[in-house]
Amino acid sequence: MRQLEAAEAASAGSLSCVFQHRFGSGAQRLLALQRSGALGRQLVGTCNTLWFRDQPYFDVPWRGLWDVEGGGPTMGHGIHQFDLLLHLWGPWAEVTAFAGKLARKTDTEDASAAVVRFESGAIATIINSVISPRETSYLRLDYENATVELDHLYGYSDHHWTVTPAPGQDAVVGLWAQGEDQPSGHVAQYAAVVRSVQGGEAAPVSITDAYATMELAAAIYASSVSGTTIARGQIDQASPFFTRMDGHLEPWKQEEALNA
Repeated sequence: MRQLEAAEAASAGSLSCVFQHRFGSGAQRLLALQRSGALGRQLVGTCNTLWFRDQPYFDVPWRGLWDVEGGGPTMGHGIHQFDLLLHLWGPWAEVTAFAGKLARKTDTEDASAAVVRFESGAIATIINSVISPRETSYLRLDYENATVELDHLYGYSDHHWTVTPAPGQDAVVGLWAQGEDQPSGHVAQYAAVVRSVQGGEAAPVSITDAYATMELAAAIYASSVSGTTIARGQIDQASPFFTRMDGHLEPWKQEEALNA
């Protein structure tokens, strides 16, 4: 990651990472509403990526390997959903997590659960799973004045969002202005990149932007393996989790033996 940051700084252009959920109109609308102050403070959040992949999915030779996929559902599936959470709620401060192999024969985890505290003081849970028969991608954000929910699977449109006002705060619903429905996805992000290039601006989702999300993924793994709370900034170049999400420690081998 640091090498990529250096390459970006030395480049005449800019680098952009694919985090396509940031670019749907619902996320843009929510960001604007947050910035207006109408929602009040961020309080409690839920961020679930509950998907299902059967054992034959992992029996493909290259799947479920740390040195190929980089991790399980935390790294390869849920990362886009909790990137959206970080995009909306800002810098995270610390995380405590658990992960393991509960149902699949694979080198990586098949589920993880984390509690994240943000610099704002807000608290959110993040669950990533590929062993959940009823699949859903769910984001719930509780503010002082409203609850905002996003319930979809692999991508969202405006109709996937719900706003529930707190008592006496019905005006918040009216502020959820309707406009063109831009679904999340690669097309939406590519369009934003093209606009930035045409405008002579840096492409959105720079290496620096993406670093916070990658750092949280690494911290979830580090916390689950070490059994400790991991603070932002703790995964530095001296950490074994800086270069590999498993920390070069082959986690959950003992768990695999116990479940054999």
